[in-house]
Parts: sequence; structure tokens; C-alpha cells
Amino acid sequence: MGWGCVSGGEDVQGSILDETEKTMALNYQIKVKGALDEDWSEWFDGLTITPAADGTTILNGAVRDQTALHGLIAKVRDLGLPLIAIEQCSTVMDTNPAVPPGRPTDLSP
Repeated sequence: MGWGCVSGGEDVQGSILDETEKTMALNYQIKVKGALDEDWSEWFDGLTITPAADGTTILNGAVRDQTALHGLIAKVRDLGLPLIAIEQCSTVMDTNPAVPPGRPTDLSP
């Protein structure tokens, strides 16, 4: 799997988001240098973990708020993994295919 955002309807704790939470939660991808396997998913609050052939790992999922995002970044730090990139993809509710991931979704004039 390459670098790019994937959306979902659950937050990093694995609970289904209600409609209000969906409008607030954002999908993130965190790319780190180092190999992690799917066994780390629970420790990273349910994020999907995808190791790449180049020795990097992508953590992907819905993050409820900035506090939760900073908690995930702290976990990366605690493992001593170099942080390569963080990409905010979109809100969980965003399904507009005309808007590329990571771009603003407000298309009003």
C-alpha cells in the first residue's frame, strides 16, 4: 500500500462514531521509519498498520481530536521510531470524490 489516505467510520478506539463525531473526526496517516506489524494496532489505539517494503510503516485511521493525535505521536516517540510524515486526509464524513484527500471540502463560492 502506498502513501495516501483511506477513510473509515470508526475512531482509533474502534468505536463507531455518531454523526456529530463524524463531522469532527479526521483521518490521519502517520508514516514512520521502521517496521511494525499489525500486532501493534491495539497499542496504537486501533489504527491500521501497514508495513512497506522500504522499511517504513504507515499507521492509518480516524482520530477523534488533536489530543488523541498528540497521544499517537508520543507513542511513536516512545518506541524511538523516526517520524517521517503526518498527513491529515479528511473528515470521516467526507465522501466527495471531486476533492482530493487532504484538501478543504468547503466548495462554497
